[in-house]
Amino acid sequence: MPIDKKLINRKITLINNDLKSLKTLSKLSFKTYLSKSEYEALAERYLERIIGRMIDINYHILSEKENEIPTDFYNSFVRIGRKKYLPLKLADSMANSAGLRNRLAHEYDEIDPKKVFDALESCLKDVPKYLKNIVKSLDL
Repeated sequence: MPIDKKLINRKITLINNDLKSLKTLSKLSFKTYLSKSEYEALAERYLERIIGRMIDINYHILSEKENEIPTDFYNSFVRIGRKKYLPLKLADSMANSAGLRNRLAHEYDEIDPKKVFDALESCLKDVPKYLKNIVKSLDL
């Protein structure tokens, strides 16, 4: 089946909207970030949504264009890199975000606020690169 460009463009739009909100939170000092539990909750939710939508994009591309289903969320980024939709280094970096998404969504372990706060900067740096490569590779 062909790629559903409408679906991918909708996911990209939603990711970009969340990135704008995340950028506001990233400008806070760590002390200010910790001063309101709402800041932590917002950051966690935005990160979870962004990562989840990238995983959705990965699965859609791999299942529709490559006729394969990744074994897990981490592997979805690895496979996207190996199939040349992303540079391998970026794909490997993004794959680590799958673990963060799982911790946030399922609360496997206590969530370290410093790690979440640090993830804001990584997300704002790497996700636009991810989106740019996906758009380019799919000619959206």
